[in-house]
Amino acid sequence: MNTVIVAEKPSVGRDIARVLGATRPGEGCLSGNHYIVTWALGHLVSLMEPDELDERYRRWNMGDLPILPADIPLKVLPATRAQFAIVKKWMNDKDTAEIVCATDAAREGELIFRYIYRMAGCKKPVKRLWISSMTDEAIRRGFAQLRPAADYDALYESARCRSLADWLVGMNASRAFTLRYGALLPMGRVQTPTLALLVRRDREIDQFVPSDYWEVRADFGDFEGLYYDPETRQSRAATREQADKIRREAQGKEGVVAESRRECKRVPPPRLLDLTTLQREANRRFGFSADKTLKLAQALYERHKAITYPRTDSRCLPPDMREKAIKALYNLPPQYRPLLQPPFDPNMNAKRFYDAAKVTDHHAIIPTERRPGALSADEAKVFDLVARSLIAAHYPDYAYESARVRVLVGGHEFRADGAVPQVLGWRAVLDAAGEKKKEAPLPDVREGETRVAQKVGARKKQTKPPERLNDASLLSLMEHAGQELEDEELRERMKASGLGTPATRAATIERLIQVGLAERRGKALVSTEKGRKLIAVAPEQIASAATTGKWEKALNDMAVNPDAAERDRRQKRFMEGIRRFAVFLVDAAKQAPGDVHFERESGRAKKVAASRTGAARKSAAHAPSRKKTSVEKDGNK
Repeated sequence: MNTVIVAEKPSVGRDIARVLGATRPGEGCLSGNHYIVTWALGHLVSLMEPDELDERYRRWNMGDLPILPADIPLKVLPATRAQFAIVKKWMNDKDTAEIVCATDAAREGELIFRYIYRMAGCKKPVKRLWISSMTDEAIRRGFAQLRPAADYDALYESARCRSLADWLVGMNASRAFTLRYGALLPMGRVQTPTLALLVRRDREIDQFVPSDYWEVRADFGDFEGLYYDPETRQSRAATREQADKIRREAQGKEGVVAESRRECKRVPPPRLLDLTTLQREANRRFGFSADKTLKLAQALYERHKAITYPRTDSRCLPPDMREKAIKALYNLPPQYRPLLQPPFDPNMNAKRFYDAAKVTDHHAIIPTERRPGALSADEAKVFDLVARSLIAAHYPDYAYESARVRVLVGGHEFRADGAVPQVLGWRAVLDAAGEKKKEAPLPDVREGETRVAQKVGARKKQTKPPERLNDASLLSLMEHAGQELEDEELRERMKASGLGTPATRAATIERLIQVGLAERRGKALVSTEKGRKLIAVAPEQIASAATTGKWEKALNDMAVNPDAAERDRRQKRFMEGIRRFAVFLVDAAKQAPGDVHFERESGRAKKVAASRTGAARKSAAHAPSRKKTSVEKDGNK
């Protein structure tokens, strides 16, 4: 009898097959040693689209909305039908004793396998492979620790609710607003609030009015002080007249040191990298888009086996990973050996970085024990970030002396602040050469001493608008979305969710660009006119981060709840809420303002526009193609 193993991608399937000794090639599979290793090609099965449920939905008609089927059947995706047939054949083969689900160890990976299993009509027992690394050792260990698939039922139910909710909201909202305005307007629970973040920043920049201010500096000989207004708590004068007055009253006058404070401060090493932090850092240092960093990290994980599973939101390691992490450090390429000398200490900071309570489905991204082979230049840059992150975790704190001097001259306060490194610690690992600007130390002055303001000058400056968003800053806003909410309870709930997941945020950004709602200008991300108009007409409920944050929190609660009855109640309550929300969005589209006009689009999108103008009731004859519908669904992801 055989064990059939279903991986998510061919590359992963081939690695598993090699480790298990299944080396005999076959069509869409590898076999041997009583194993059949086959694979999906991402999604092989998905939910049916509206026109597949009912032919009348092929014609987009406002009167048919909302579309709220009691159940949404599955379908085999046409492009991968041949591979599905192979997987189905082996799943149901008379010589197959059991199935091993070896898709990615995450919510979406669970959904991919369960949909295939259901569509194949398979009844064979299933076990789950759950690994975060693709090294040979990790694969062997994972197969020695297979768990019953039932242990992951909660994760699947959460994934299925996510899939259904995205379908119901995306299909109805996108069709309703597209019909209302005659332009393709994809909307969804993550894409629309992400677009709203872009639009809000762009509006802040467009509406920004610069204002003049003056900096007043006094030279005290061995240091300079900057004028500080205790009432406004700002280091500036609001008008030229005020700046000139301060300059006249302080020039050449003797002042008294009102405060001279020095203290040693320590900054511990930053936590290890999760995917979002890795994407932000790669964008900041190298200008990589979030999507590019994800692809590079996936290549390092799947092809090179050089890093652990990248699609994680954890920045710590479980304690039982400590020995493997240290071994991985000592197996790094030769160029890292100088960094593994004192003050590096493998026993340092253990409690800070090895904390099981702060690990979710997957631990932080670290190098594996396998030394990477030949990497591309960009792959090497991402690997370097991961390697240095783990090295720095075992370095001492960065220590510096913080100093502040306050001098009162002619009734005005001047301040001087400084920071002088004492112990570089982890900064010696993470800071690029010359990146940290060196500051001259402040002189050792004492309170009560006098200093003469030898030269006082005023310089006119202007306030600056907020910076344009880029991949790094938008990812940060997505990760921390909702933290500005006034509702304290909701704000606390959103700390663990944000917009989307580490695995989907890059795709969300790229999708906004693909559908013409945003664009890149150099390194900056900006909303298009179409994107700004969409946010202007979209209901706040779908444009708000709070809504998707509530969804993610509810889905996560389902995934971790061990009580099946309670999960069932939560699922029912969640889906009822989603159905009500779909109805609300269709009603909102029907009542949306009529004074907003979108540019007519070419191709089939133009046909939708025609349904509003000419023969209004003939909209059925001008339905978008199947390709359009897939874009429509993309709005939710």
